[in-house]
Amino acid sequence: MIRLEKISKQNGRQLLFIEASASLQRGEKIGLVGPNGAGKTTLFRMITGEEQPDEGQISTDRGVAIGHFSQDVGEMSGGSVVGEVMNGAGPVSAVAAELRELEAGLGDPDRAEEMEALIERYGEAQARFEDLDGYALEGRAREVLAGLSFSQEMMDGDVASLSGGWRMRVALARILLMDPDVMLLDEPSNHLDLESLIWLESFLKTFEGALLMTSHDREFMNRIVGKVVEIDGGALTTYSGDYAFYEQQRALNETQQQAQFERQQAMLAKEIKFIERFKARASHAAQVQSRVKKLDKIERVEPPRRRQSVAFEFQPAPRSGDDVVSLEKVHKRYGGRNIYEALDFSVRRKERWCVMGVNGAGKSTLLKLVTNATQPDAGKVTLGGTVKLGYFAQHAMDLLDGEATIFENLEAAFPRAGQGSLRALAGCFGFSGDDVEKRCRVLSGGEKARLVMAKMLFDPPNFLVLDEPTNHLDIDTKAMLIAALSQFEGAMLFVSHDRHFLAALSNRVLELTPDGVEQYGGGYTEYVARTGQEAPGLRS
Repeated sequence: MIRLEKISKQNGRQLLFIEASASLQRGEKIGLVGPNGAGKTTLFRMITGEEQPDEGQISTDRGVAIGHFSQDVGEMSGGSVVGEVMNGAGPVSAVAAELRELEAGLGDPDRAEEMEALIERYGEAQARFEDLDGYALEGRAREVLAGLSFSQEMMDGDVASLSGGWRMRVALARILLMDPDVMLLDEPSNHLDLESLIWLESFLKTFEGALLMTSHDREFMNRIVGKVVEIDGGALTTYSGDYAFYEQQRALNETQQQAQFERQQAMLAKEIKFIERFKARASHAAQVQSRVKKLDKIERVEPPRRRQSVAFEFQPAPRSGDDVVSLEKVHKRYGGRNIYEALDFSVRRKERWCVMGVNGAGKSTLLKLVTNATQPDAGKVTLGGTVKLGYFAQHAMDLLDGEATIFENLEAAFPRAGQGSLRALAGCFGFSGDDVEKRCRVLSGGEKARLVMAKMLFDPPNFLVLDEPTNHLDIDTKAMLIAALSQFEGAMLFVSHDRHFLAALSNRVLELTPDGVEQYGGGYTEYVARTGQEAPGLRS
């Protein structure tokens, strides 16, 4: 359906693609992977024609409809959410607009002379609308929006009043409703809660068209794709298998390439030693010349390209007491809605609680109560006397001084720390060399998240409270964070929609439901086994 043939593309001084080739066939579901800045978004834009390759060509079969979801959702103003989704549903929405225009013409007395032609055109448009299943369009739009966690009230509300994250869902719903031959999805799992993520996973599994997508959620990617295309060093390499197979195969390839490189280096060193030893001896001249020619003809094996990875390093935190935090008979209301009534809950040393619940259940509210970011209406929240709290919240990224550099932000937070220790801290979180001079306003979401974590962990806490810490982080950075947190000796309370993160780190589950609060011993994996569902909103 789509073929990329020996494409080359340069962005400024960076070579993104060098004679790279790949293809997307009918019905294939492909994950597009590669380090940040490798060119994933550029590849999508070249397929849709928004950008052109410098060399080579991209060809698409005649008549193939492409739906492209990107993080740049554009303007949405006026009209209902369901109307916005229906208007972007491709050919059927264009026919719907034509029908509305013809209906207005049929009711216009000034166009009486055109009535016969208008009636004929209306009949043709109506037939096309029926063929495209247009009369079921609104029902399908509402079904998709419900899957993405929109309430009926939100569906009928003004799209202009939505936050950026909810607008992302509207843009995604448009592409899903469009049902194109090919979907290009750039990070569709961003900004989704766990229930929406699982619904989207199910939708894409049954999608009959071709799919090319990126995602920072390894579990989501693993369950959908049957092939992986990797962008690295300007090349496109295709792996047949899911994401887990790709990881294993890539590691195996690296090991084999490293072994080949080392064997060749040993052989070259031996040959060079012989040449150096006997090059001055006339009796060995023929042998020396023969070996020099042999070396010239050998195709050199390159060492495997090692990706830069962030290494989170936790300094040992002071030991807390056994009682970390307790909530006694806590009540909390927002407006006319009760979030908590007489809530009793406690966290003890070395416990790692993940908090689960549907949108609006009170997950972030609980974290705010524990960290004293909000006060209970009644009841008591008590933090242990030797507890040192570290709180990662989404709004913390918005509070970074945009005009200050990364280093200046760290210096302002820790004025007594030496330059060397702050540069070492920045390096641990992926900011090396001149990166520390970047102004915060130009940082990506992932870079901002890493900076906030660096500030939180410089003076190590013994109680971590984390609200969606993996948002904006790529798969490799998430893996490093999980590895570091698994060594953390303190207590944890966290919210996350990343199932790999939940399974790897939790040893307790707090489930918030309309019927009350459930507490489970054992982590997320045990919770899934016990309830039969991966998220509270999916339980019958």
